Amino acid sequence: MNEQNNKKKPHEESPKIAMGEPVVQVSAWKKLLSKRWVYPAAYMAAAAIILTLVWVYQDASQKPLDSTPASVSEDGVVGTQDLMAEDNANEGLGEDPAAQTVAVAEDLAWPVANMADVSVVKPFYDSEGSAEDHEAALVQYNDTFIANTGIDLARSDNESFEVTAALGGKVTRVEEVPLYGLVVEITHANNLKTVYESLADVTVKQDDDVKQGAVIGTAGRNEIEQELGNHVHFAVYENDELINPSSVLPKNQ
Repeated sequence: MNEQNNKKKPHEESPKIAMGEPVVQVSAWKKLLSKRWVYPAAYMAAAAIILTLVWVYQDASQKPLDSTPASVSEDGVVGTQDLMAEDNANEGLGEDPAAQTVAVAEDLAWPVANMADVSVVKPFYDSEGSAEDHEAALVQYNDTFIANTGIDLARSDNESFEVTAALGGKVTRVEEVPLYGLVVEITHANNLKTVYESLADVTVKQDDDVKQGAVIGTAGRNEIEQELGNHVHFAVYENDELINPSSVLPKNQ
């Protein structure tokens, strides 16, 4: 009876351990990985590393290039400084710098070779002038008073003088008018036009291109302003509107 009680059932037998075999220990890494917080922490660390690398890359890309100019090597290779100088020289010239020109604007000049030799003997009739200015700018022809459309220049000794182009342009009119004598009209850029009346002779013809200061004729007399003797009547139009020549001409020297 006791022997039967002492016998154990198969599922109650104690585990057998072979003599001399070591007991298998659970790895520390496995213990660590078994923790719930390990994977989220690893993910956050990886994300932080990636963000740091992106920031470093962007910072490096925004740094200016080395400003130290490169020199010209012995084999003739052009360095950075030479290329920058060439770019600055060609800036705004387009693909073909040789085809570009720099336009130099001219200022209106007095229509005589030497302004010191002449003076204004009748001013322009300016509607905004005083009553005294208006009286001085009226031209009397027979019993009629006419507003002066330009300025009249003459020498104090009543001698003739050369008349010159006040601005470079194209001659668009050469005509003899009974009341005004020989008339020359020159059309310029910027919608400007100059008219020269009371000429004794003319040295240009229609469609001629003239430069500023070129002689276009000599001062003479006309019918409407007989009392002025030898003179030139000079008028300026802007957009086909009369303007006061004295307002755009340089001051007397």
